[in-house]
Amino acid sequence: MAEQRQRALSTSGEALYEILALEKGATHEEIKKSYRKLALKYHPDKNPDNPEAAEKFKELNNAHAILTDLSKRNIYDKYGSLGLYVAEQFGEENVNAYFMLSSWWAKALFAVCGLLTGCYFCCCLCCCFNGCCGQCKPKPPGGEEHEFCMSPEDLEEQIKTDMEQDGETPIILQPTNANEKTQLIGDGHRSYHTDS
Repeated sequence: MAEQRQRALSTSGEALYEILALEKGATHEEIKKSYRKLALKYHPDKNPDNPEAAEKFKELNNAHAILTDLSKRNIYDKYGSLGLYVAEQFGEENVNAYFMLSSWWAKALFAVCGLLTGCYFCCCLCCCFNGCCGQCKPKPPGGEEHEFCMSPEDLEEQIKTDMEQDGETPIILQPTNANEKTQLIGDGHRSYHTDS
């Protein structure tokens, strides 16, 4: 199982050619010819009592499907089975970007930039330009400074004052949970009439 997983994530791009008994870089016609020959040899109908032949036939079909698809073959030739796995996870158009960002020089560039700036890009831009320096900090309209941090008590008092000015009274208590019994037993008898 571990050997199969290791083979599935190889970066050499040769295993599928070996399954079809070909050299890497074989032409499309050579792939078809070799596939037909080996598929006839290992077909489950010709080998009904041989489970190894059925497994080999599945491998042949997989190799043929990948190597006859031009975009998958290009990815396989360049990045191996790991490239096919990445294409499956992130899409074929993102394979090159994935391998570029996971290369040693991209990781080194990221580390050097972090060391030179003392932090990484977003942290530096947010803190320095908006907080530390204060030069680029947005000014409130009217030139007055607003208090951005309020205590919860002051905030509650401000909400009550605003609601009283609007003529509304704030709700102070939470409603009790209603159940079937409390809905049936009420303060008075309710009746529902329709105007018809």
